[in-house]
Amino acid sequence: MTPTESGSDYEFPELLGSLHSLALSTVEVQTFLEEVTRLAAQLVEPPASCGITTHYDGRVVTAATSDERASLIDEEQYGAGDGPCLTAMRTGEHQQIPDLDHETRWPVFVESARGHGVRSILAMPLGIHGERRGALNIYGFDRPDSFNEEEFQRAQVFAAQASTALTLTVRQIEKDQHASQLEDALQSRSVIDQALGILMAQQRCSAENAFALLRQHSQNHNKRLRDVARELIERHTGMAPTKPVPFRRSGDTAR
Repeated sequence: MTPTESGSDYEFPELLGSLHSLALSTVEVQTFLEEVTRLAAQLVEPPASCGITTHYDGRVVTAATSDERASLIDEEQYGAGDGPCLTAMRTGEHQQIPDLDHETRWPVFVESARGHGVRSILAMPLGIHGERRGALNIYGFDRPDSFNEEEFQRAQVFAAQASTALTLTVRQIEKDQHASQLEDALQSRSVIDQALGILMAQQRCSAENAFALLRQHSQNHNKRLRDVARELIERHTGMAPTKPVPFRRSGDTAR
């Protein structure tokens, strides 16, 4: 049976649609991850607890959770040093624990998770740019075998789509950051060029010599070159530097 054939799955396409919309509208990775956990928690009935584990600064951390319970269980796993989400992240394979009472893998973690009332677990690997970078962890508390086969299939599809959406989100954010940096660089260049023009006229020197004078002043006063240029312009003209034509990113429309 596919994830869309069950009568109880009528909301699943909406969840995927929300995931895709999220990837197109999110401007921060953290916001995206938090919303992914919220959506993933609704993959099963009743809703479960969900967390996303990833690598950061050489260690594993919880990047986002749907609620505090998921964060507590994640921390138990990190403390034990192994568990389903760490295995999923390491191997790239889905991990499923239908009933913690009969699970023999990861004994330290399983015992801790049972103490928090966890009965079933699904752990799905997440990738960014084709690399294993995290895991989506779904914890069921109500009963053993909390996730039936159809829900397991939905979780697999959702995790795969989440990986794609996360890759697109990260790529878009990186693109926007690069564009912002480029825009800032162009604005700085415009201010410096205006200051160079003033120095060239004042000192009757070449552009290279004018730049050397500006840079020397920057170093002597421990100021950024752009700030030194702005001060020179304001001192000699009594006005702020002329603003450059706004940087237009690909896809922007003229105003």
